[in-house]
Amino acid sequence: MRLIETLEYHGRAVFVRVDFNVTVGDDGSVTNDTRIRAALPTLRYLLDAGASALVLASHRGRPKGFDPALSLGPVVERLAMLLECPVSVLPFDLAEARRVVGAAGSGTVFLLENTRFYPGEEANDPTLASSFASLADVFVEDAFGSVHRAHASTEGIAHILPAAAGLLVQREVRALERVLERPERPFTAVLGGAKVSDKARVIQNLLPRVDRLLIGGAMANTFLLAQGLEVGKSLVEPDRVELAGSLLGGDGSEKLVLPIDVVVADSLDSTDVASVPVKAIPASSAVYDIGPETTRLFASEIVGSHTVVWNGPVGVFEREVFAPGTYALAEAVAQCPGYTVVGGGESITALGRSGFSDRVDHISTGGGASLEFLEGRALPGLAVLGYANA
Repeated sequence: MRLIETLEYHGRAVFVRVDFNVTVGDDGSVTNDTRIRAALPTLRYLLDAGASALVLASHRGRPKGFDPALSLGPVVERLAMLLECPVSVLPFDLAEARRVVGAAGSGTVFLLENTRFYPGEEANDPTLASSFASLADVFVEDAFGSVHRAHASTEGIAHILPAAAGLLVQREVRALERVLERPERPFTAVLGGAKVSDKARVIQNLLPRVDRLLIGGAMANTFLLAQGLEVGKSLVEPDRVELAGSLLGGDGSEKLVLPIDVVVADSLDSTDVASVPVKAIPASSAVYDIGPETTRLFASEIVGSHTVVWNGPVGVFEREVFAPGTYALAEAVAQCPGYTVVGGGESITALGRSGFSDRVDHISTGGGASLEFLEGRALPGLAVLGYANA
């Protein structure tokens, strides 16, 4: 993979693909600047290297055309504060933007409007990629959360300009390589979330590599159903029961660890909850969290490991009554003496709320990208830089 350190930046404009896909509050301010802070080392590196201008580009949300509610405008103030230098928004018209960048003083930082406002971005239109490339002399990919997308601003532009991976992308790749290729054992993976379909390929790729694979969240319900158990009104994927059954009966199935008890209620809004064995889930109830015995079992596996990867909550942690399982696992990951990696937006949110973020070795900024990396898929935004993980 071509690295940022291998290119020359002095006196050159640099197009930097960043991940500023952040949430904005009702007052128009950024509510969580984690992704902005993650980009700072690369931006400072380029400014220190004498770049004439930085043209930063990111998507935000999933707009269908121009949508003021998903503008990157709110990012400017926070970025300028964190970077400790002025940041200007470029004109939306790329020809005009090119003139502005060309007339800028040395070390000027610009922010392009939401890349998904431009027709052809998600289709990786070569004309749009050329227009983006016309704004700069060099391309740096630092949006790990977007490298699994072959878009004009992530993949197309890298065919046109000299291109390299930024410091954030390098950290992400090294962290995931470490757990996949050089894990210290025991190696435990914890997968939660709603759907087996979202994690099936991850399970298949991790099973030969891990010593234990713990499954929680609503996706565990489909596995319980595959075992012939009653899951009541719980969220399940009926069309994935056969797949879950094949995983339970296939090679490495002895490494799979499912819940032995769960927290149930008649509805998500109910405050009348109970912990029951998985063999005694009432037909009128649904599963919303792992139970205390499962929590102890999972936590013991995690704390006793030397490598841990966690992606996906094991309960509906947004409601306090269904949060204990997920928060207990966050604490267990923090207590693990080995190398720990947490990915996925909900897992990172739960980790932050639990107060243990600073006790995890690597927090991945790329939910979908980190999952596809763990699946063993080739990621277009990395492949164009010469990297082959598949």
